[in-house]
Amino acid sequence: MDRPAEQHRTGGCLCSAIRYRLRSQPFDAGYCHCRMCQLASGAPVMAFASVPRGDLLIERGDPVRRRSSDLGERWFCGDCGTSLAMAVSYQPDTIDLAIPTLDEPIEVPPAYHIWRESRIGWFDTIDNLPRHERARPETAARTPVIAQGAHPADLGYPD
Repeated sequence: MDRPAEQHRTGGCLCSAIRYRLRSQPFDAGYCHCRMCQLASGAPVMAFASVPRGDLLIERGDPVRRRSSDLGERWFCGDCGTSLAMAVSYQPDTIDLAIPTLDEPIEVPPAYHIWRESRIGWFDTIDNLPRHERARPETAARTPVIAQGAHPADLGYPD
């Protein structure tokens, strides 16, 4: 049975203290293997997708926001610790949402891998998606410090 598209665009944290709704379909979905994502999630990789900032509507609760580096701030649930989103400084009109927090994460498959040079050696995926040792070229071009060769450790978080 098909569900309305609106049901595919809701989500929240583990304890349900935070619930959100999206007014548009997430886009630009990918895996991030950077050390900061590993530490924020307690997992070897995080999967994110972007939405326009104004299209993320927090309907219950208030995510804790913490500036984790010069690149941006992380949003998470203060009760259960679920990583919800990353607001990236160089893209102020969008927010990167943690795909697994969607009620229907299967609807938003990742299309690439970034920061593979920080990949934990015992973990890999079996997909054939494009893999980038650092940021994707189109992203690096919008981020002067990355375009000049900066590594995540240079941006205020551990390697």
